Parts: sequence; structure tokens; C-alpha cells
Amino acid sequence: MNNKTDLLEKYLQMILEANNRVNLTRIDSIEQARILHLEDSLVTLPEMKSAPEGLYGDLGTGGGFPGVPLAITTGRETILVDSVKKKMAIVESILDQMNLSSQIKTYAGRIEELSLEKKGNFSVLTARALTQLPSLIELAAPLLKKGGQLICYKANVSEEEMKAALDIDELVGMKQTSQRELTLSDGVTHREIIVFTKTGKPKLKLPRRIGLAQHSPLKPRS
Repeated sequence: MNNKTDLLEKYLQMILEANNRVNLTRIDSIEQARILHLEDSLVTLPEMKSAPEGLYGDLGTGGGFPGVPLAITTGRETILVDSVKKKMAIVESILDQMNLSSQIKTYAGRIEELSLEKKGNFSVLTARALTQLPSLIELAAPLLKKGGQLICYKANVSEEEMKAALDIDELVGMKQTSQRELTLSDGVTHREIIVFTKTGKPKLKLPRRIGLAQHSPLKPRS
């Protein structure tokens, strides 16, 4: 099964089958999943193609979206990151069955823990509906090499959330480099794709303790 479209379809079907046993996704129809998982995952192909070559990581991957579709389509070496071990075990088992596990690995643990193991190893990261932008850029910064990019999928970004991220981007060694909006083919689902690039070393020690990025977001230094 070499055809990428076939691989994408096969992965989606196997995830939906596994979803009957363990809650991997709230989407249970194949038609919806093709739009909200496959199509949605692949909207960032332009950003992925222009990101530096090298290791790709999907943060908070859940059932492997957008990580697996992007890995299959781009051929990048990939690590799927999620702290829910049961989900990662199922995704890993499906990747094994599809002979994809040499290219796509899983990491069942916290992003902060991965940062200590693979500091500065990643060229590109994605995060879909994971957490607020300030927390995302803080979590991504220690993982990325200089020039590496974080691609964020957001449904709607408030001015307040965007400002909070831009207030601390320099502090964590990141800079917003692009933003675009689109609607999926269902005519309803709105996406904002926001890219931050690692510009240099953070001005504080990262990662902070587990959970602090979300529960105690950084504030700009006065």
C-alpha cells in the first residue's frame, strides 16, 4: 500500500475502529472524519513544506492528528507527543500494523519532559486545539532548533490571546512569522494558522516545571 491517499484512508479507518474501544476522537463518522481529521490536518502543507528540513513533532496529538497525515504526506521523520499513554499505545499499534513505525514514533509523556530529552532537536512542530498561544510558544521553544517553526491550528484567536503571545515571544526566543485564515470544505469550520519561528535563546530557563506554562502563563518583563 504505497499510495499516500490509501495510507491516509487506512489510518483513519483503523482509528475509528479503535475509537469503539477507547475514546480517541469525538468524531465517529468516516465522512466527518475525512473533513475534520484528514482535510483539517493537511491544510498546513504549505507551512510544512516551507519549514526547515528535519525532525517533525506533533504536540498533543491525541489520535494522531494532524501528525500522522502530515508525516505520511511529507515523508518527514516524526514524533507524536501525548501524555495519555493509552491513546499513544493504540496509535503506536496501528502504526506498527501499517509498517509506518520506522518513520513515525510516539512519545507518551509531557512536552516538558520531552524538552529535556530532545532539546533543540525539532525543525517543525504542530499543535492543534491544544492550549493558548502563550503556553504553546513557551512549550515549543526549547524543543525547536534555531529557525525551527511552530505551526498552530486555532479555531478562533481573540485579540487578547494574540497580544499575550506577542508580549512574551521575545522572552521565549520566538517570533510570529505568518498568519492566515481559511474555511474547510464543510463551509463551516474556520481555521487560523499561526506560525512562530525560533529566533534565538530564551531569556529564561526553559522548560519550566511541568504544568506551569498552562497554569501560570509567562508575563512580559517590565
